[in-house]
Amino acid sequence: MKKLGILVNTDKNLKAVQGIAKAASAKGLEVEIFAMDIGTKLLENPEFVALKDLQNITMSYCALSCENVGTKTEGLPDGIARGDQYRNTLMHHSADKSIVL
Repeated sequence: MKKLGILVNTDKNLKAVQGIAKAASAKGLEVEIFAMDIGTKLLENPEFVALKDLQNITMSYCALSCENVGTKTEGLPDGIARGDQYRNTLMHHSADKSIVL
């Protein structure tokens, strides 16, 4: 199965992330979303968090970025993994294509 990595490093592109992730999932692609820097602010948005419920989508975030920008992660549902930049590296390594939003 083909895999798309989506690195989210800004909180400005929620609709683009949603559209791309939903379209890729609907086509049967695996999608891995990794949030870092100010992009972790999207973890406070239920619309972003809901992407984890789509078929073939996995999500994770950089815990250090959350600390640095003050993102609240309490209460995040299971299925969104707390991680670090190693997780970001693994996503890019395993993905057939990656995009940055």
